[in-house]
Amino acid sequence: MKDGFGRSIDYMRISVTDRCDLRCKYCMPEEGIKKVDKSKILNYEEIMRVCSVAIELGINKFKITGGEPLVRYDLMKLLRGMKALPGCEEVTMTTNGQLLPQYIDEIADIGIDGINISLDTLKPERYRDITRVGDLSKTLEAIDLCIEKGIKTKLNCLLQKDFNEDEIKDLTDFALGKDIDIRFIELMPIGVADAERGLSNEETMHCIKDIYPEIQEDHRKHGNGPAVYYKVPGKGGSIGIISAVHGSFCESCNRIRLTSMGYIKPCLCYEEGVFIRPYLEKEDDELRQVFKEIIKFKPARHCFENVRAVDHSAMAIIGG
Repeated sequence: MKDGFGRSIDYMRISVTDRCDLRCKYCMPEEGIKKVDKSKILNYEEIMRVCSVAIELGINKFKITGGEPLVRYDLMKLLRGMKALPGCEEVTMTTNGQLLPQYIDEIADIGIDGINISLDTLKPERYRDITRVGDLSKTLEAIDLCIEKGIKTKLNCLLQKDFNEDEIKDLTDFALGKDIDIRFIELMPIGVADAERGLSNEETMHCIKDIYPEIQEDHRKHGNGPAVYYKVPGKGGSIGIISAVHGSFCESCNRIRLTSMGYIKPCLCYEEGVFIRPYLEKEDDELRQVFKEIIKFKPARHCFENVRAVDHSAMAIIGG
């Protein structure tokens, strides 16, 4: 389905929970966030119905997110059900990897199409510092298990000044050495995140070109996201740059978001959207019409350059 600017919308990120087993400093305030009452979270049947209607409109690729999706009870039931939906082309997931090892066999059996794993540092003490409670060894184990199972694996890294910018080479070498992609993502001014602490896309690329002067653009399709990819000759995997703040990929944006409470956001930057839960009690025609209206009024571009206009909800509530 096309929006009001002629963009084809075929991808939906679905947050299944606001809970997370980590407390990353750029995502949550020190005292944590106020948890949403579980009765207000969409159940799996409701999520499946939303997906079924979305597929009818051409939105047939889904990314499961949180919070941390693996803290949601019986998530495998949802993943298996979504993969079985007629017309569903792709189901992927993003995770911090801490709980992934205990579910990896079932996830591989389900046939998930890809997993993105957050990894901001290779130093255990830094990992503990940024996540407040995390264990780096669990995430590293999860990465190796995904690769071993043949699951398409990508790493997501948020670079921050005076924190982990000195690890660009180590993180990149780590990923390329395992023949997987790593994407460096600009820190967005959402919730408690301070975008001024994040490295811009230009600063990141300057560092990467210093490390790998022979780097070349990689024009192969790597997924559904906005990353621009680069290849280092002789190395496996690729380097992706997601210019979430300073970039201009809005003209090719193909996504909408569904929060765990049933709020559909056509753009991550703006608070505007539609609370879809009441329409789940109505006929499919009305639900389809709501989708059409949401997509029709998807904004032309984000507003991250105007901090006052940005959605200040915690990222865990919106959906990572």
